[in-house]
Amino acid sequence: MNRIEPRTLPGFMELLPNEQILFNKMRNTIENTYQKFGFLPLDTPIIELSEVLLAKAGGETEKQIYRFNKGDNDLSLRFDLTVPLSKYVAKNYGNLSFPFRRYQIGKVYRAEKAQRGRYREFYQCDIDIIGDGELNLINDSELPSVIYTIFKELGFDDFTIKINNRKILNGLFESLGQKENAVEVLRIIDKIDKIGKEAVKEELSKIGVSRESITNIINFIEIEGTSNEKIEKLKQLGIQNETFEKGVEELEYVINNIKLFGVPEQNYKVDLTIARGLDYYTGTVYETFLNEYRELGSVCSGGRYENLAEYYIDKKLPGVGISIGLTRLFYKLNELNLIKASKKSISDILIIPMVQDLTVPINIATKLRNKGIKTEIYLNDKKLKAKFKYADKLEIPYVIVIGEDEIKNNIFKLKDMKTGEEKEINIDVFVGDFGDTLKKHLY
Repeated sequence: MNRIEPRTLPGFMELLPNEQILFNKMRNTIENTYQKFGFLPLDTPIIELSEVLLAKAGGETEKQIYRFNKGDNDLSLRFDLTVPLSKYVAKNYGNLSFPFRRYQIGKVYRAEKAQRGRYREFYQCDIDIIGDGELNLINDSELPSVIYTIFKELGFDDFTIKINNRKILNGLFESLGQKENAVEVLRIIDKIDKIGKEAVKEELSKIGVSRESITNIINFIEIEGTSNEKIEKLKQLGIQNETFEKGVEELEYVINNIKLFGVPEQNYKVDLTIARGLDYYTGTVYETFLNEYRELGSVCSGGRYENLAEYYIDKKLPGVGISIGLTRLFYKLNELNLIKASKKSISDILIIPMVQDLTVPINIATKLRNKGIKTEIYLNDKKLKAKFKYADKLEIPYVIVIGEDEIKNNIFKLKDMKTGEEKEINIDVFVGDFGDTLKKHLY
């Protein structure tokens, strides 16, 4: 037989069981938080008709699409969760209640160059709030509370949610006559931390930005102070531009209301250089950073957009949302040893039968499972020492050995594998009151 080498395509993550347990725990933490804020679950297909999925695509995005034909159908794998959401809302518009609050956690696919921490198949964890015709700006103030809750639940304290408004940047460039250069200008000023102020000035000059405009741009991005101080300084710039003034007004409203949702001031701030989603976001934008690990980049981002489904339906559907790239986040946190995949099993109790008739062991296992205790039965024919070694290797907390004497006397020994302590317990008592006590201890 010609054997084929078992290998996984580059850019696709496969985890060992202990890592997968930790990954699932992170995913469940995010999902539980989304549900806590009242977001509804949604699961859209991984494969879509290309004409539907690519209605708005172009440029680099379209080059990264996994696209193929099956019969007469031109199909593509979804490359994010936003476009499928757009299709879903347009298709089900008459059956949805607005504002429509949805979350989706699922895999997306991008045929980009595989490298460390960059994947072709990866999980995104999205929430969006979609309005019908309009969406109150207070929703933009609520999302930082979701971000804050998630990262606190994941065990982080020192992180910052950076907030800006795209209208401020757009209005600034309009006032300087740089509207056509906006994308390139933003790309250049985004490098200021890496290449320095003078190099940024030089690059701006090369693309035709006047000296006066460069000075105004640098003065703008160097505004310092607290969030409220930055907003006051924006007002004092004296920029006579309607878009700019609207952006400052919206940013001030969002910042002033974030505190209502219980987010401490040390965990959010205005950052006037945040400019994500140049061709998509139209108002509030967010990026979240772990302050001691800036090399991770933004670990949660998003913002407000004016019209979610304009390519599918003649309805104005504004929204605001955020996304966490879970696969990349997990990889980076694991690489930096900020998380530890220490749990090797999800079982709380291992039942070791020492009898041929498995009726009693299976019955006890069923009762424990009905109590909500994760219970595994060792069913292979091995020596007792090997069975205990199995429990020890997987770090299963408790072991019960059930033999003829235990069944006859209705009493067995519960062994704590960590301390080595053994307790003799009546079987009926165990699956009753003691089972409840053990469950509280375990969970």
